[in-house]
Amino acid sequence: MPVNLIDFLPNSWKPIVDLKLLETISNNIEGKFLPEARNVFRALELAPKSVKVLIMGQDPYPNPKHAMGLAFSVSREVSVLPASLRNIFTELENDLGYKRVNGDLSDWSEQGVLLLNRTLTVVPSQTGSHEKLSWHNFTEKIVEFVAEKDAIGVLWGNQALKMSKYFRQENLITSAHPSPLSAYRGFFGSRPFSRINSKLIDKSLAPIKW
Repeated sequence: MPVNLIDFLPNSWKPIVDLKLLETISNNIEGKFLPEARNVFRALELAPKSVKVLIMGQDPYPNPKHAMGLAFSVSREVSVLPASLRNIFTELENDLGYKRVNGDLSDWSEQGVLLLNRTLTVVPSQTGSHEKLSWHNFTEKIVEFVAEKDAIGVLWGNQALKMSKYFRQENLITSAHPSPLSAYRGFFGSRPFSRINSKLIDKSLAPIKW
C-alpha cells in the first residue's frame, strides 16, 4: 500500500504546497524509503511565518541511522558524523570559534532555520534514488514562499544554487557544497554562519545561536 504523506504534512504548510503533486509523489513511492514517514516533513515543523533562514540540502542521508528529516542533521545518538556535517562543523569552528560535536540540528530549526532537502525521500543505501519523483517541484514552492517572505537563502552546491533565482541578492549566501568532494573548492572559508547572523542583525532579528 502506498503511504499517504499528506497525513504527515503539518497543516501550516498545506495552503502553500501543491497537495495534488504530493499525492502523486506518495502514490509513486514503492518499497522502503528514508526517513520514516513521520519524519519526511520534519523540517516543516517550523511554521512558515517563523522561517528566518533556509539552508538547502540535496536529499536525505541514505543510511537509516542518519536520516531524520532535517537537511544535514543526524540524531543525537550518532557518534560518527557524516562527512558533510563534519565539514560544516569545521567551518563553524573556523568562522565563529564554536566547536560543536552533537549532530542533531533541531536547535537550529527551533530558532527559525529551515533545514530543507530538495528531495525529501530516498531508497536506503541509494543516494539520489527519488530525484525523479517530482520532489524538486514540491520543495521549490516552499523555497519560493520563504524567499518572498524575506528569508535568507543559504545555498551550498549546484543543486541548491538552482534556487538562487528566488532570493534577492542581499538575502543570498552561496558556496560550494560541504561534501568532501567539493568543500575545498569554496565551502571552507566562506564563513556562512557569521554572514547569516550579520544579515539577521541588519533586519533587526535575533542572530542564530549555532
